[in-house]
Amino acid sequence: MRPANSTRQSIMTDRKAAITAVGHYLPEERLTNRDLEKLVDTSDEWITSRTGIKERRILRDPDKATSYMAVRAAQMALDRRGLGADEVDLIILATVTPDMLFPSTACLVQAELGAGNAWGFDVLAACSGFLFSLSVAARFIESGKHERVLVIGADKMSTIVDYTDRTTCILFGDGAGAVLLEANTEGYGLLDSVEHVDGNDWQGLCMPGGGSLNPPSPATLEKKMHYLFQDGQPVFKKAVVGMARVAEEIMKRNNLTGDDVRYLVPHQANLRIIDATARRMGISMDKVMLNIERYGNTTAATLPLCLADWEHELAPGDNLVLAAFGGGYTWGAAWVKWAYDAATLKPVH
Repeated sequence: MRPANSTRQSIMTDRKAAITAVGHYLPEERLTNRDLEKLVDTSDEWITSRTGIKERRILRDPDKATSYMAVRAAQMALDRRGLGADEVDLIILATVTPDMLFPSTACLVQAELGAGNAWGFDVLAACSGFLFSLSVAARFIESGKHERVLVIGADKMSTIVDYTDRTTCILFGDGAGAVLLEANTEGYGLLDSVEHVDGNDWQGLCMPGGGSLNPPSPATLEKKMHYLFQDGQPVFKKAVVGMARVAEEIMKRNNLTGDDVRYLVPHQANLRIIDATARRMGISMDKVMLNIERYGNTTAATLPLCLADWEHELAPGDNLVLAAFGGGYTWGAAWVKWAYDAATLKPVH
């Protein structure tokens, strides 16, 4: 007779974390390239040709922060799945723009959703935050500890962007995306992931003020240390290499070819970086999820926003490769086997 612990180990080995619903939230206000021409020395042609961005969304209301967007994205995912917030076990929220340093934004989301049976925490990994959070969440489900986990990527980047700096203000927008993960034993879900960090060149992409190293002071405000800083060209080069290489890595270690992949789901930082990643994977751009033109770089929200936009194009069993690169530096990739037909869920209102 098989020992009980052996049976449990076998069950846990077969148990995966499948995405069973997606939600999103985007502010109504659009900040176009033409609008930015009035703020800084730039042009629509210059921005579009170098980034692929035409407009981005901005949450202008000062009384509404990252948690506001995160709650709405999470609630949409739950509504579409037909579940109540009290059925969620854990909330993991990826962001670099928390409402405040503490309590965590996940705590605020938990309270607003009414998810009384859930605990939660924030993950701060810049543009790789959602991908890292997805990997962490999957482990809680695979181990058998939890059945349902909300993974949210949300950022109000407009609060840390200097709109007099033409090198960064053209890139970023506000938004939130959420996925519901549930236990699955049919072969669907997160099947593999690769994560990397390298802090040696952290100064290239950071927000130097506001932490214990440079706490808020008149000096840090004067030096604009509470705005995002990016050394564009070195970051671009590292992102091209890092994101392309890790996407190739996840495919090679799982014997996947370009023909096996239904879609690449890339972090929406720059169209040229995305193109380089697709070429490294051996896939054409018609198999790449792109919404950078409409939303810009929403940091932790880019991957779930892509899933929300393409959900109706996906079928159970489709292979997706998610890839991201962000400040830290952080980067990673994941292989997800899609679990559902969007038509089976409740419609979005």
